Amino acid sequence: MPDGVFVVATDTEDAETYAMARAYAREHGFAWLPVRADTGWVLIGPAVRPGVPGCPTCLWRRRDANRPDAAARRVLAERYGSGLGGGPLMPVLCEVVAALVRDEVTEGFRRTDGGLLRVSARTAAVTSHRLMADPLCPDCGNRPQDRPARLRLGSVPKPDPAVFRSGPLPVELERHFVDAEVGLIGSMGMERQGDLPTVVARLAPGRKGDTARHGYGRGFDVGSARRTAIAEALERYASARPRGRRPVVRAPYADIADRALDPRTLGLYPDAWYEEPGFDYVRFDPDRDARWVWGYSFGTDRAILVPLTVAYHNAATRAEPGPTSETSNGAALGGCLAEAIFYGLLEVAERDAFLMTWYARLPVPKIDLDTAADRRIRVLAAKARYDAGYELMAFAMPMEQRVPAIWAMALDRTGHPGRPHALCAAGAHPDPEQALRTALFELLPSVTGLGDRYDEQDSAAMLADSDQVRELEDHRQLYCHPGAGHRLAFLPAQTPGRPLGELLEGWPQHDDLTDDLAELVGRYLTAGLDVIAIETTCPELRAGGFAAAKVLVPGTLPMTFGHRYRRTHGLSRLLTVPRLLGHHDRDLRPDQLNPFPHPFP
Repeated sequence: MPDGVFVVATDTEDAETYAMARAYAREHGFAWLPVRADTGWVLIGPAVRPGVPGCPTCLWRRRDANRPDAAARRVLAERYGSGLGGGPLMPVLCEVVAALVRDEVTEGFRRTDGGLLRVSARTAAVTSHRLMADPLCPDCGNRPQDRPARLRLGSVPKPDPAVFRSGPLPVELERHFVDAEVGLIGSMGMERQGDLPTVVARLAPGRKGDTARHGYGRGFDVGSARRTAIAEALERYASARPRGRRPVVRAPYADIADRALDPRTLGLYPDAWYEEPGFDYVRFDPDRDARWVWGYSFGTDRAILVPLTVAYHNAATRAEPGPTSETSNGAALGGCLAEAIFYGLLEVAERDAFLMTWYARLPVPKIDLDTAADRRIRVLAAKARYDAGYELMAFAMPMEQRVPAIWAMALDRTGHPGRPHALCAAGAHPDPEQALRTALFELLPSVTGLGDRYDEQDSAAMLADSDQVRELEDHRQLYCHPGAGHRLAFLPAQTPGRPLGELLEGWPQHDDLTDDLAELVGRYLTAGLDVIAIETTCPELRAGGFAAAKVLVPGTLPMTFGHRYRRTHGLSRLLTVPRLLGHHDRDLRPDQLNPFPHPFP
């Protein structure tokens, strides 16, 4: 055994023994290697080095998150303790394990430094798994303290002026992040819905009715769909809670108002709603303590405090609920921070345009899909019509910032009972063609994949009572019912379409992505709206070469799911923009807003 190294072998997840090992290693500056039996397996690693994140608790947390039987195993462990180890190991297996352990400690933890070796107790087969340290680990997590800072983006040359990315997604994404045993992403699944492969990257074991926490990817080929799904899963992971920094500011808004975002500018609820039985949120009180994180205001060019429950959509707790329902709206991933902020702001633009169009019932113009330069769009529309019986259509809905945003819709033209009647989606991008592709990619899998999940009885109940629309999937299910079709009648579906290029203008093309971001942000600032960015990059993403951000634009319409939690109260822009865009000759009154649940996604 080399000096400064020791091995801890147990037959169970022994927290007390590991605590003693950590203390001894810390005191003497030693590295150590855990080895334990685990119901049919022997686990070797991860190696633990002084001051370096990554430990047996990280391993347990990753495995626990990926196992569908995790809760049951915890109950068994509490009841039977070390009895789960599986009993004595065969001598030949002990020899294999001993040889592996000897190699690891003499060769500098070649495979267990940030990794795990798993040995089958039945066959002695050995598999190697990459383990990322968990920044929230109670034993080795070392998140830096959250601090105010200026945003420093730097130059980001693009591969082509027409490409709004710093580069393509790396092909090795799957090897880096996906592992059924200890991966940040535990599993992936694929199905071909229509002509587009659809891939799901699961951040946790799949459960019926729980799809919003995973990442989804769609594309013209399987490889790009898989990479997109992984990227979206990473985006959701980073935006759920603060893994990259440790929040330290706790104060009432009244005490920090000179350097904090006023939550009331984000659209809260009428006071009476907070008094309703079962309402999950608490009225904003400027004199009540709250937790805050630092972001950056483009409008004032300085750091700004943002409520923790707004910056991270899963940060609210029963003890500290937030004032509103929050989603991952405005969260994005990129190869650099500028790219993440750029696409986070585009998502804000997409959802704001969709909800503005819905609540104000704007008769946005129809696009002639045959005028799209990408001939694949026309092919997909033709196949949806002839193969599935749905007519695809799209509507241009740029708001006052003139960001190309598109509402895509599929209408059933067969009239057959039991088929979804109407399906909607949206997309936004500086390139109108890309905005259209994005919207159709979001829409098309539902056209052929929702029929088996459509429950007409459930949809009828939601049609009769809007408060029955409680989750993300309910919004889509409601408009599958033909009785809800009249609610979409404000869209000019029967009128002739107009050329895409006539309705949506292209943007200046820059050589640097930071200039693209300045163009996009500048349009919001010119319209009198601030853009606030919170960096949400965590160590796991940084190790993979990514950055993440959450973007807020106070005054825009935030995406919510569950009609009871819609956020339209106190957003004066919702009443004025329809007039500014020429759809109305005067500002709307609150009682003129669409009272029905929105049909997104």
